[in-house]
Amino acid sequence: MRRALLFALMLLAAGFAGAQQATQEAAQEGARAPRIGLVLSGGGARGLAHIGVLKVLERERVPVHVIAGTSMGAIIGGLYASGMSAAQLETELLKVDWGTMFASRVDRQLLSQRRKEEDFEISPVIEIGMRDGELRAPLGALSGRGLETLLRRYTLPVREVRDFDALPIAFRALATDLESGKPVVLAQGDLALALRSSMSVPGVFAPTEVDGRILGDGGLVDNVPVAVARAMGADVLIVVNIGTPIGGRDTLGSVGGLTAQMINILTEQNVQRSLATLGARDVLIAPDLGTLSSSDFARTRELIAAGEQGAQPLAARLAALALPEPAYAQWRAARPLPAKPEATVSFIRFEGSELTNPQRFAAQLESKTGQPFDAARAERDARRLAASGDYLRADYLLASTPEGDGLVFELEDKPWGPHYFRIGLDLETDFRGGSGFNVKISHNRHWLDANGSEWRNQVQIGQVPRWYSEIYHPLNWTLGISNDWFVSAWAEALRRDITRYDADSGAVISLYNRKSGTLGLDLGQPWAELGELRMGLMLQVQRTTPDVVASALNGADRAATVRESGLRIAAVIDQLDFANFPTRGYRFDAEAVGGRRRHSGSTTLHDFTRFEAEGTAARSWGQHTLNLYARVQRTPQDELSALGRYTLGGFHQLSGYRSGQLDGNSVVFARLTWYRRSLTAPLFTRGFFVGATLEAGNAWQRWADVRGRDLRSGMSAFLGADTGLGPVYFGLTYAPQGSAGLYLFVGRP
Repeated sequence: MRRALLFALMLLAAGFAGAQQATQEAAQEGARAPRIGLVLSGGGARGLAHIGVLKVLERERVPVHVIAGTSMGAIIGGLYASGMSAAQLETELLKVDWGTMFASRVDRQLLSQRRKEEDFEISPVIEIGMRDGELRAPLGALSGRGLETLLRRYTLPVREVRDFDALPIAFRALATDLESGKPVVLAQGDLALALRSSMSVPGVFAPTEVDGRILGDGGLVDNVPVAVARAMGADVLIVVNIGTPIGGRDTLGSVGGLTAQMINILTEQNVQRSLATLGARDVLIAPDLGTLSSSDFARTRELIAAGEQGAQPLAARLAALALPEPAYAQWRAARPLPAKPEATVSFIRFEGSELTNPQRFAAQLESKTGQPFDAARAERDARRLAASGDYLRADYLLASTPEGDGLVFELEDKPWGPHYFRIGLDLETDFRGGSGFNVKISHNRHWLDANGSEWRNQVQIGQVPRWYSEIYHPLNWTLGISNDWFVSAWAEALRRDITRYDADSGAVISLYNRKSGTLGLDLGQPWAELGELRMGLMLQVQRTTPDVVASALNGADRAATVRESGLRIAAVIDQLDFANFPTRGYRFDAEAVGGRRRHSGSTTLHDFTRFEAEGTAARSWGQHTLNLYARVQRTPQDELSALGRYTLGGFHQLSGYRSGQLDGNSVVFARLTWYRRSLTAPLFTRGFFVGATLEAGNAWQRWADVRGRDLRSGMSAFLGADTGLGPVYFGLTYAPQGSAGLYLFVGRP
């Protein structure tokens, strides 16, 4: 009995000691500062509100030990985890020109002249490609190239960090495996690429490929990655949810609206599942962003302010997680922003492309081996590679190898190349019987060989049937101001019906048709992004045939054929930001031809010179733009035809006169245009414009007859839009010596 009592007392003492130890451990756990995790949701531009929340966290001295983010939340969270402060994020992102950040290609001024010239034929907005005999469309409506470059610049200080736990703050980004539909937690690798991969909204941005997986936007599977932050060891979570809410009935009136609504519904379901797991100690911040949408990047300042206002009411709860000022300063000091890299470029190489030979551009890059690394130079070189129009991605890496630091350009071929097609439309009507249309199709085959040879074709069907073909072959010579001399062989054939009018009354006098065929062989030199020079041989045959001729026009009822051969020199300088409705820049285009010509029925050869030039310059003040355009054309008089070589008249070509009402062998014309761009830009358009023109010009049979007192004037007021099929105008026209009228015009006037 005594033994049993003693045994019971021993058990009681052991239990008391165990309970005391457990109490002590619990007290120690309570005394240990909680490990705080920050969860940032996706939401496009709305994600910029995260910066405002970060400003409040810093002001309240709340330390963040781990960060998990999705889409825009991953970008803001990843940059913060890399060492940038909330103030630095705000300063840098307020400087970003979001209008050009997501442009489908680099600034037009940086394109080669070949890419620029295509804009004057057909709008660049819609491009379809062909590979392996299959027609393909672009993978995204917007380009992520600018975003990648921005992220590359911001993450350069941590370029050597491959494990995201080794960042100043441990970090994870969420993406979606588009083949399996499963979430992908990005915990290591290239930080800039991980951030870009998390923000790959389907149909908006092209997906990325990382470690053999095709990755899309993480919001599809986990827009608020609460579980990921807990798996990183977070005891308490601060969750910021700024996701786009489900829209109302008024948003369902278009295909785009329905698609966005479907994505929002799917996203909201996984958001609610994640928020349901939050505990009593966790803090949920849901700023009221009102009508600010996922595409309102231009309203960055408002979004940051809204995030700050949304977090401020929770300051009391955040204060419970705060550190004393000395402890917070110590925590910040332990996580400094890494220094910007200082390296010497010991090598330059290109990776990723299978269809092209990017090494051909090596001599044209600003970055050179032996130079100190310069991020601005590397960015310009990446843009120069992207300007070729061949790559979905053109990114750079500063890579460290046993041989030293080097610059690696990562290139991803467009999946819809190397055959590229564009479709355009010309249409005009003056609402009084004068109308016509042309359907235009352009085909360009890139990289026929390692030099970058191209084959360009253009077909036009309608009022002016036309066919054009060119073989373009770079020579890779290293002479003069360029490293890329070229030879070009081209041919053109077209047919045009011409109505001859009385110059004053506009009455129809006669009808003609003019057919021409031209062959050319050029030696040329690109002037980098500035323009192009061509010199070569040209042979042209032009036949003008009368269809209906008034009897009073003696000598105008005979067909006339002119054959010309000679030397041609042409130069173009083009720095317009847009081919249609430019807002800044200039363009000058001139061509001179000299040689011998012969008329039909004659064996005599005559010397001739022909000169044609046009120029335009645009400058803007806010939304207002002034555009000045001038044209001069001069050719020898054709004695055997009463019809001149050039015509003038029609919308924006001397408004108030009928299209082609004035004809002659010498033309002088000038136009001053004002237009104002609206801030609204519907899908596949650059925006709407309202404007007006003042015009002056005339046509003469001989250059010796040109007189300033003979100039005629015209004017117009119009509504316009720059669309995927080309510019569209609806305008009122008037000329003192002509008439008033209405015009609908699609295409370039």
